[in-house]
Amino acid sequence: MTINRPGLPQDLPPAEKLWARWALLAALGATTADELRPSVHRTGRWIDDDGLHWDDAGCTWWVMSLMGEGRYVLYGEDESSAVKWHEPPVDMLAGGPAWLPWDELRDRLSGYELGCVYWYENGTWARAPYPDTLDDDGLDCGMGALADRAEAVDLVAERLTPMDDGPDADTVLAQAEAGRLRDVDTLLACVRDPDGDGPDPSAVARALARSGLAGEPATG
Repeated sequence: MTINRPGLPQDLPPAEKLWARWALLAALGATTADELRPSVHRTGRWIDDDGLHWDDAGCTWWVMSLMGEGRYVLYGEDESSAVKWHEPPVDMLAGGPAWLPWDELRDRLSGYELGCVYWYENGTWARAPYPDTLDDDGLDCGMGALADRAEAVDLVAERLTPMDDGPDADTVLAQAEAGRLRDVDTLLACVRDPDGDGPDPSAVARALARSGLAGEPATG
C-alpha cells in the first residue's frame, strides 16, 4: 500500500489490521527486561497500558491507542514531517472528536513533539485538513512498513524460526489480522531474536494477551 506525502486517511489500512500487524511485531520482540524499562528509555515496537509504540530513538516515534470499541488514535512524528514548521501554522487537532486523548496531544503540541494525528471511527480514518503547500506529514516514513502488508510479513518472518510443523509468517499475520492467533504455544516455540539474543516466550505471551491477539481484551 502506497502512502502519499503528505498522508491521506485512505492510505492507512483499517485500524484493526494496523493494530494487529503492529501488535504482533511488538509481541514477538517482547522481553521481560524491556517490560521493566520506563517507556522513555525504550526503543523498537512495544505495547503497554497506553497502547502500541514505535520509537527508533532518533528519527521517528509513534503511538496507536484503542479509545473504545472501534475507535483508535494514531499520532507521532517522523523527522520528514513539515507540519509543525509550516507557515501559516497547521492545526493538527482541527475536527478531532471528543474522545481523543486531548491532554496528551496538547502536551505533545506544547513541546513541539507532534508531527501528525489520525483518528479512526466507524471504519474510517480521518485527520485535520492540510494546506496545499504542505509537503509531508511523516506518515509514509513512520507507518509505511506496517501499511504495506508484504513488508509487514517480512518483518514478522525476521522474528520466526522456520519449522516444518510451524506456521509461516504470512499465516501468523493473517491470523492476527483476523483477530485471533490459533496456536499460541506453537508460535511461542518458533519465536527468535534476529539480534542473536535468546527469545523470551513468557514476555511474548504477555504482550500477545495484552494486545488481544491471544484472545484477551486489548488495552483500552
